[in-house]
Amino acid sequence: MSDLRDEAYTPTITASDVVYHGAVWNIRRETFDLPEASGLVRDMMAHTGAVAIACVDEQERILLIQQYRHPVRARLWEVPAGLLDIPGEDPFDAAKRELAEEADLRAGRWEVLTDSCLTPGGSSESIRLYLARDLELIADEDRHARSEEEAGFRFRWASLDEALDAVSAGEITNSIAQLAILQVDRILRAEAAGKPIRTRSVDAPRRLIDGRDDAADQGTAGGSDRPRA
Repeated sequence: MSDLRDEAYTPTITASDVVYHGAVWNIRRETFDLPEASGLVRDMMAHTGAVAIACVDEQERILLIQQYRHPVRARLWEVPAGLLDIPGEDPFDAAKRELAEEADLRAGRWEVLTDSCLTPGGSSESIRLYLARDLELIADEDRHARSEEEAGFRFRWASLDEALDAVSAGEITNSIAQLAILQVDRILRAEAAGKPIRTRSVDAPRRLIDGRDDAADQGTAGGSDRPRA
């Protein structure tokens, strides 16, 4: 078995304090020792983690959602995604919920594509990306009422060639959307060529779970108006 894999490691932590209580996430400052260095001090965003979904329809198009993101002052093309901010909720259940809430869709076929640490130098956030196929629309009367930034959603079913061109041209900048597009393209090309392709089942364990056990000490509890990843 290859040794090309990330390794979970817990150093000796000598101090750990919340130095900023935010509206969504807290900032925690920790002092810790490593075998190679001691007395290190780092501030980090204590993040709940998240899930995202690459939705592919029968025409092999990927669903993209445009949403306003205030920190970068832009409306970004993304894939459906959301926070793991409901205590005890399984990531797969969260993915199904977010797909329904953000895209009005259910999926009959699910696979795991990737687990990613998005900004490991400053945040404990990790995200699991799923592939969802065999899609069906949810009935109008059962759909989630979207509010705040979500009220301005735009939806686009894009071909993989169009989406790849947009990534290469720097026109799609959301990292999870880029990863979803590249992974879906890889899988669809392999399937078309009859080549074996590796994905994981939805119950595959996450080896790095949000970096730390207490990553969920965010500033706001979950609820119907919880912010999205």
